[in-house]
Amino acid sequence: MQYVEAPQTYDGNETSLFLAGGITGCPDWQFLMGTALQILADLVVFNPRRKNFTMHKDAAREQITWEHEYLRKATAISFWFPHETLCPIVLYELGAWSMTDKKIFVGIDPGYQRAEDVRIQTALVRPDVSIATSLEDLTANIAVWRKEFDLEQDH
Repeated sequence: MQYVEAPQTYDGNETSLFLAGGITGCPDWQFLMGTALQILADLVVFNPRRKNFTMHKDAAREQITWEHEYLRKATAISFWFPHETLCPIVLYELGAWSMTDKKIFVGIDPGYQRAEDVRIQTALVRPDVSIATSLEDLTANIAVWRKEFDLEQDH
């Protein structure tokens, strides 16, 4: 697995996954998922959560611009809704990307306050998307897709 953390750049075109989900006010679930995804040697992971995020005049613009670019660049997007925060930006991103044909994965912590809303909205627009209820299940869904994606590309 290749790991790209904001604000790093990536110019390749390998199969990639963007880790969309809570950053502020929640545990570093991206680290856990990235560690679990290391078994997928041929996957590039885009992580918007920075180890060191220094606030300065243009910090928000730089972060949002990076996310905008790498959400588009990614082959697929994984969304995780932790229970610690409502994740308004992630809700926005899920809504936007649900209206496209990009491959998406959705996971919701059982304690997430708007879980039912996310389930209903996702089912209405993307009935093909199964909702995971743990990071482990979300990671497993991604691993299955990655293997199937390789098979599809070979044919």
